[in-house]
Amino acid sequence: MAKHKILVVDDEESLCEILQFNLEVEGYDVDVAYSAEQALEMHPERYSLILLDVMMGEMSGFKMARLLKSNSETALVPVIFCTARDSEDDTVAGLNLGADDYITKPFSIREVLARVRSVLRRAAASEPEHETIAFEGLEMDLRRKLCTLDGKELALTKKEFEILALLIAHRGVIFSREEMLHRIWSDEVIVLDRTIDVNITRLRRKIGPYGKHIVTRLGYGYGFEE
Repeated sequence: MAKHKILVVDDEESLCEILQFNLEVEGYDVDVAYSAEQALEMHPERYSLILLDVMMGEMSGFKMARLLKSNSETALVPVIFCTARDSEDDTVAGLNLGADDYITKPFSIREVLARVRSVLRRAAASEPEHETIAFEGLEMDLRRKLCTLDGKELALTKKEFEILALLIAHRGVIFSREEMLHRIWSDEVIVLDRTIDVNITRLRRKIGPYGKHIVTRLGYGYGFEE
């Protein structure tokens, strides 16, 4: 089973290091970001939980949480605020933004670990079983947006992940470029056919020995064959 991935977002580097160390000792896979802007560039949809400071640089934790909750890809990612702002109004504001918990500084590591376990348990109980599709050593967790090759996570972009999921889920089916653009880029106004080719080329390289299973049918399109 894949580890829970946690993203710690705080502009205090020493605190990030302490949280990362203790969470990793508990068995979690932990990344850190020192600003909300940096965190938003780290594909936050891939994480099982985000520990988020409120008072940071140009973008506050509250603003980042609003962006996460307004995006369908990240709306369900649990968020725990960790902050020195401990007034009742701040707590209510954080919870109204959709946060799953609110921890005030200074806090004990034991308290953080207990809150993390509690939120992850609630999230797991409220979700259906993770839907996965696989081909031999290539496995995709559609719920958590994770793709692994022989147990090692691959760094796929959102579009690469969606293309691969489409092809593996419909093995033996050849999709035209138009079909793929409609299914995967449906929300974008202008996308060139060449975009598909570029993504397929990168995808073949990233999935190593399984790249040969993505076949090209000249004049028709692409498919995944066993």
